[in-house]
Parts: sequence; C-alpha cells; structure tokens
Amino acid sequence: MKRETRGVVVVGGGPAGLAAALSAVEAGCGDVLLLERDIRLGGILNQCIHDGFGLHAFGEALSGPEYAARSIDRVRTHDIEVRTGSMVLSLSRDRVLEVSSRNGYGMIRADAVVLAMGCRERTREALSIPGSRPSGIYTAGAAQNLMNLENILPGRRAVILGSGDIGLIMARRMVLEGASVEGVYEVLPYASGLPRNLRQCLDDYGIPLHLSTTVTEILGKGRLEGVVVSRVDESRSPIPGTEREVPCDVLLLSVGLIPENELSRGCGISLDSRTGGAVVDETFMTDVPGVFACGNALHVHDLVDWVSVEAAEAGREAANWAASFRRGKEPEVPASLPVKAGEGVRYVLPGRLRGGRDTVFSLRVLAPGRNRDVVLRVDGRDVLRRTFPRVHPAEMLRLAVPGKDLPPGGLVEVVSS
Repeated sequence: MKRETRGVVVVGGGPAGLAAALSAVEAGCGDVLLLERDIRLGGILNQCIHDGFGLHAFGEALSGPEYAARSIDRVRTHDIEVRTGSMVLSLSRDRVLEVSSRNGYGMIRADAVVLAMGCRERTREALSIPGSRPSGIYTAGAAQNLMNLENILPGRRAVILGSGDIGLIMARRMVLEGASVEGVYEVLPYASGLPRNLRQCLDDYGIPLHLSTTVTEILGKGRLEGVVVSRVDESRSPIPGTEREVPCDVLLLSVGLIPENELSRGCGISLDSRTGGAVVDETFMTDVPGVFACGNALHVHDLVDWVSVEAAEAGREAANWAASFRRGKEPEVPASLPVKAGEGVRYVLPGRLRGGRDTVFSLRVLAPGRNRDVVLRVDGRDVLRRTFPRVHPAEMLRLAVPGKDLPPGGLVEVVSS
C-alpha cells in the first residue's frame, strides 16, 4: 500500500474541482493533487452539448465540453498532478484519504482538502411511483448521457416528469432527434427550471407544460406503455377523478438533484438539511478544520459560472490553510455564528459566518414573485436591501456585502418580502 503526504488534495474533476485546483496553485500552493474517479476530466459538462455556459465567466455562450475544455487546458499548463480513475473511498477528520485506483490502494495525508464531488439525480425510487418496473424509465441525466455520449435514443414517445432544467433541455433534445414529447408534468404550481429554458426548450418547440400535475402510475410490463397523470391539490396530493392515461415508451425523471456527500458524512462534517451539502463559513471551510467544500456538492447551482467562482475561492482558501499548516502548526479557526434563512428564503450560504471580511451570500427564495425585496440584517439592523423585479426558486441570488458591515459575532439573517 502506497502512503504519501500532499499539500492540497481536490476530490472531483468537474468544473468545481478544476477551478479549485487552478486557484490553489495560483495562490502559491506548489503541491496540488486532483483526484477524479472517471477516466476523463470535466464531469457532467462532457454530456451537456447545448450552449449557454460561460455567459458570466467568458461573455460567450459555450457548450458544456467547450466550457470544460477551457479549464482543463489551463490545468494542463500548471503544475497540477491529475489522477483520473481514482476513487476516494473515505476521508478522516485528520484529512487522510483512502484512494482506490488502477494502481492499487493508497492513503494520502493532506494539509488541506477540497470536496467537489458534484451531485446526483433523484430516481423513481425516491418518488415511490406505483406500478410495474418496465424498461424505458430514466433519469433525465442518464438519458442525456445515452444520447449525447453513446448515440442511443432511449425512446420515440416521451413523457417528462419534473420541469427542472435538465428535463427541459432533454425535452428539446428528444424533439431534435425525431422523438415526440407528449408533455412535461410538474407537481408544483410553477415551473422548476430557469425561465430562459422554458422559452427556448418548451415554448419554441410547442411542448406543453402541465403544472400541478404528476405521474401517479406506471403502465406496461416488459416495456413502458404509458403513464397515468393526475392533478394535485395544494398539498401535492393527487385529486381523485382527474386521472388520465398518457401513452409513451419512455419516461424521463427531472425531479431534483442531491449533493453527493458520502465522504462528508463519513468524515462527520455537518450537513445542511435544506441544501444537502456541507455547512461552510465564508471561506468555504466546513466544521472539520482544513476541509473545504464547493460546487454542486455544496449546493445545487443554477449556472456553472457561479460554480467556478465559488470553487476558486475555496481553492484559494485551501492553499492559504495548507501554507499556514506547513509553517508549523494547525491554523486557528475563529468562532462563527449561524446565518439564518428568514421569511421567504429557502436557504442561504454561507451557513456560518466569522464576520469582518467581504462576503458574497448565495440564496434562493421559496416562491416566485415580482418586485421582491431581499434584505440582509445584522443584529436586527438592515445592512443591505435590494429589490428584484422578479425572483424565482430556480434562480440563485447573490449578494455582495463589505466586511465592514459584517462585524465578528454579528447575528445575520436574510429575508425576502
């Protein structure tokens, strides 16, 4: 078994991991190791052949592979060791990683660790839809992988459950490949995806969106033959008498993403019940000293551009921590206080705040609305108020607050009204 000691170890080679590794080395860490379990870097971006990535980061509408390639090319020009095909099995609180790869099993002691494992899709099992188990039921991301990387069309007549962005994009993709899409069904009274995707993926192709409606039964045995859909009430319970059959041979599920945090959980890192990711302070450090989290493993983002921005900050902070650690002792961690998501706010990051430094808060509201105020309060005093012409749970809001307005020990709350 190989044992080694490294400076900054980044877990995950998607957009977050790439950005974190780059910023760590640019911040002066000369010993950065990037571990990726897949055989290639880029993560989910490799199968996202549609455009729309990079509008904020590069001022261009790039495809997923194009966006990933820019980061991968930069990684290759820096002194960053990359190991693909390397699966991290566990992480301990003293930052020892167990790694399995084609070269065998090894243990790595890291000065700092950045967790950037991404997220995964909810499956049919998470929804408990009644009915048999025929073939033809996929998560939207799995179908995207089949079509864009394997050149396999999963069906000719599709129903899509959930109006998340991947489902909307796959509705358009199915039509472009010659399939028909019977409709997109959303249990909520509003769409879950970005407004621009509703226009570009559904409206432009005449695909109907059925709100307050869900799939209540699967039909077919060997192969999917159709689904039963029903209207739902305000508590999202099916309304008796509203059932109707919709013939289809493929059902795509776009019903939410879950941050991947088995390593975090095994390490004893505190997780946020609303985001599913780690609770971090404004440096993106978890409550395990020297372990940082970023990207969709921290919270599911609306745009990859923000993934890269936040991950770059996490990488810089990890490099700073590693430098202090190598100077002789564990850096001191100042006390932090919880940040409260108040009225109208589903969650806010960072979840804890040390105070005294410039901070960008990321948050999502609970429901769509127009002309909504978002207010950040410290010790009951409004320090920032911004009016948004339109807010939507699918869109992440970002609030930059100067450090002078965030005193150490201040109690912070964010509300939307």
